[in-house]
Amino acid sequence: MKKSLRKLFCLGLAVTLVATAFSACGQKEETKAKDKFYIGGTGPLTGGAAIYGNAVKNAAEIAVEEINAAGGINGYQVEFKFVDDEHNAEKAVSGYNILKDWGIQIMMGSVTSGPCTAVADKTNLDSVFQLTPSGSSTDCIVNDNVFQVCFSDPNQGSASAKYIAENGLAEKVAVIYDSSTNYSSGIYETFKKQAEEDKKFEIAYTGSFTTTTNTDFSVQLNAAKDAGATLVFLPIYYSEASTILTQANEMGYEPTFFGCDGLDGILGVENFDTTLAEDVLLLTPFAADATDDKTKAFVAKYKEKCNNEIPNQFAADAYDAMYILKEAIEDAKITPAMTNEQICEKLMGAIVKLSFDGLTGEDMTWVATGEVNKAPKAVVIKDGVYVSYTK
Repeated sequence: MKKSLRKLFCLGLAVTLVATAFSACGQKEETKAKDKFYIGGTGPLTGGAAIYGNAVKNAAEIAVEEINAAGGINGYQVEFKFVDDEHNAEKAVSGYNILKDWGIQIMMGSVTSGPCTAVADKTNLDSVFQLTPSGSSTDCIVNDNVFQVCFSDPNQGSASAKYIAENGLAEKVAVIYDSSTNYSSGIYETFKKQAEEDKKFEIAYTGSFTTTTNTDFSVQLNAAKDAGATLVFLPIYYSEASTILTQANEMGYEPTFFGCDGLDGILGVENFDTTLAEDVLLLTPFAADATDDKTKAFVAKYKEKCNNEIPNQFAADAYDAMYILKEAIEDAKITPAMTNEQICEKLMGAIVKLSFDGLTGEDMTWVATGEVNKAPKAVVIKDGVYVSYTK
């Protein structure tokens, strides 16, 4: 009898301890939620896409430091936590789970499209508002709670075609794209459609590759050259682009190379001769050499923080993302005491009413689908740096 009573007592004690532990955790999170805004993100800090993730992390930290120094958001400070996802969807989800345990209220990320899409499904289930600075695929914004700061892939493709046509950059254009990624194939499809509608230039050749055939581009480059293409459109990432530029140089093919945000980072590719990137054009909403006070101040702070490194578009998008969240939170009169569901609902309503002036555009607005409206710009690589392009 005593043994049975002892078992019952131990079982009751265990249940009480577990309940107390859960209660304590709940109290901790509740107190934490009233303390400040907890904003988190994931992105590649290591691996092949680390240039993107580190740029986002560094710029977001600069914005948070500024916001906190100026009194925070609605009088509350901001705490920011960023987790490495290595440009991997599964690791991004794991990173998001880490952020959930930490007490995330708003997601600023993920950085690249695949991980962002995977995380978006989780934030939707958890009613967490998500603003991605650079996840450009339309798959990222399928759910109502996710919005973009960067151009979506379709917008990048059509804007690139329009820019080439309006500036008379070429009469014959070749396209080399990665058919195995939504990012590249999505941009290509809208680029092709816009070019066919405008009829200002001819797509003389289209070549594709996949992630398993991305080391030898001699067939594509020779075909583009034989087709008489004087401009090669590259809606791809910088690592493959550096190989294409190297191989084009080896065969004596010297067209104009034109890319989108995926090429931003080509100057940092290890063992790449950056002189081969001279005169490469990128369609981008941000030019680090712009002379407005806002850009100059940001570039100076970024260089100070990052060993004199010049910020890229991803950094500028992330910096804007933090201030977009700030304005939307203030407009909606959100406090950290609100539930994630309440915060998400209010932010979804506030962002579509917002008109934001930032580093990456003036009068930026959003539609309910999550896409941003802003004017594109072009930069060209000159003497190893990005400068504003003027024809």
